[in-house]
Amino acid sequence: MLPDKCSLMEKGKQCVNPPEFIVSVAVDKDEFMVGVTCTRHKQIVSGKIQILQGKGKIPHGKVSFSSLKAVGTDCIHGDSNDFIQLDSTNKN
Repeated sequence: MLPDKCSLMEKGKQCVNPPEFIVSVAVDKDEFMVGVTCTRHKQIVSGKIQILQGKGKIPHGKVSFSSLKAVGTDCIHGDSNDFIQLDSTNKN
């Protein structure tokens, strides 16, 4: 499950934008998710990751931004034709 908001905080307030990218760092054959961000904060997050890598708090590796895609489903929608009547009396 992913957060429903961008990971960035500005002036002590959480960004209200939905995430558009998964931010990860690839090191050798491993990849570590470090957060999610919106388009507006993509450059800021990239810079912050470089600072944290310089301090040794995040592994050195290639920073990657993978686009998120919304997925919809109709399995949670229903209309009157989808319902059935169940008889609560046992007729056995």
